[in-house]
Amino acid sequence: MAPTRHLAGPLPTLAALALLAAGAGCSAGSDSPSSPADVRYAYVLMGPDGVAVARAITAAATCPAVSFDGAALVQMTVHAAAATIPTRTTAYDDVYSPGPSVFPVTTCDATVPAGTARATLGERSLPLPKAHVRRLLMIGDTGCRMKARPAPAPGEFQACRDPTQWPFRAIADMAASFAPDLVVHLGDFHYRETPCTPGSPCADVTSYGFGWSSWEPDFFAPAERLFAAAPWIVVRGDHETCDRGGQGWWRFLDPRPLRANQDCNDPRQDGVGDYGEPYVVPLDDDAVAIVLDTGAVSDLAYDRDRAESLVYNRQVQDGFALAAPWPHSIFINHQPILAYNSGGKPGVEELQGVLGWIYGELLFPGAVDAILSGHVHLAQIASYSTGEPPTFVAGNGGTKLVSSFPRPLDPPTPYPLGTLVESEFMDSSTWGFATMERTGTGWLVTYYGQDGGMLRACSVVGRALACTK
Repeated sequence: MAPTRHLAGPLPTLAALALLAAGAGCSAGSDSPSSPADVRYAYVLMGPDGVAVARAITAAATCPAVSFDGAALVQMTVHAAAATIPTRTTAYDDVYSPGPSVFPVTTCDATVPAGTARATLGERSLPLPKAHVRRLLMIGDTGCRMKARPAPAPGEFQACRDPTQWPFRAIADMAASFAPDLVVHLGDFHYRETPCTPGSPCADVTSYGFGWSSWEPDFFAPAERLFAAAPWIVVRGDHETCDRGGQGWWRFLDPRPLRANQDCNDPRQDGVGDYGEPYVVPLDDDAVAIVLDTGAVSDLAYDRDRAESLVYNRQVQDGFALAAPWPHSIFINHQPILAYNSGGKPGVEELQGVLGWIYGELLFPGAVDAILSGHVHLAQIASYSTGEPPTFVAGNGGTKLVSSFPRPLDPPTPYPLGTLVESEFMDSSTWGFATMERTGTGWLVTYYGQDGGMLRACSVVGRALACTK
């Protein structure tokens, strides 16, 4: 978990972000479009209110043009220019000096007009959002683990060049073959944080740190086929906080315009850069996804007067207010609030406190059918006979796995609120992904191994869960 951060000023409003986006669109057409051949990666992100953003990462200094429904080409705007960012304070200053973050690529954006049936970027066809999402795909915690610790503590390392030890590319390719309508990445994209020690499984990997030389092999290159399969909802994890991979998060993944004081370049602005506003993405006429950025949540007990708790207090209320017009909602964040974290800790105490203070013992408004999370490096399902929404954890997308939890937990670790009664629990220390499909009465959640074989299927009707092996 990330440490507590001191907030530095108000968070941006969606209206302010829209004005920034409009300003960016006015100035970006001054240079001629670059060639689509210079584009290294292209993908579509789902932003606030379900507005789709076509994004491209190019080696050129200017942006390419995109075509919507065969109409005149539209030049993409610069989301983030190539830059070398001076060394800043990081979570690993006591282990090594990370050096500057080098981003030798330009990130480009174009808003996809509502109702677009075909979008092309040169020879590439871009996936487009569907008005009725029938199958969404969950994947999370995907990068290759490279984490040194101060001596004498051992580090954690994976063999990044061995697909049997770091299988993210194979998992992403298999997931793409399931033809999802929407991909939900549940956070923690970036894991190549420190150099590997001599003799470790990744000793032959020389690229590490927070710049493009880590982001590309850790996430973009292995995810390429899954980019082409469907638009994405991206969820910020604790690996994307400002003192870790936050610069890349804002440059490449968050679907909103990049703000100078929110880009994680200046540690004095981390109180702004570590928090993103909640938003919703409609899934159907009667269902919506609520996306909450909890990447920077601390491991502290809830204190309703602490600045961080006040931020999350406001944000969860704002998120649920945005979702109020829909009778059904799916709550998406990185750290499991109502499932076990590593070591058997039951959820995030601070977020439980925030939700309990606002909504009482059930923690969530009645329209929330389920919670989707990552963070814990395994597959996990948890439901409760006391009426809270079930949680589905898919943190098994390729990074180093943790062991399954012993059942029952010994010693037992009750939830801070002391009210939850577990009715169904499953976890599997197996790499893979999950799907969530609409049914006539609710949802069907199915977990798959990296080879596409089914691990477990669960139906959700209301908040009632029924699972089969």
